[in-house]
Amino acid sequence: MYLTISEAAEYLSVSVAYIESLILQGKIRALHDGEQYLIYKDQFNTHMEQLAKYKVLVEEMANEPIPEDKDIKDED
Repeated sequence: MYLTISEAAEYLSVSVAYIESLILQGKIRALHDGEQYLIYKDQFNTHMEQLAKYKVLVEEMANEPIPEDKDIKDED
């Protein structure tokens, strides 16, 4: 499935200008049909998988309890 630049920007939650700059830098593969750029959607699968793994990791770290510091003495 192919996306336009604006659809790709919405799919990746970034700006249209950022997608255009990535295309010009060659970091995103795109086809130009004479009127617009078309971007193959499946090239972002790895990115989306890594993003999902990162979100899970951040959530696990946020839910992990803070260990007590062994250098703190209770002086009450």
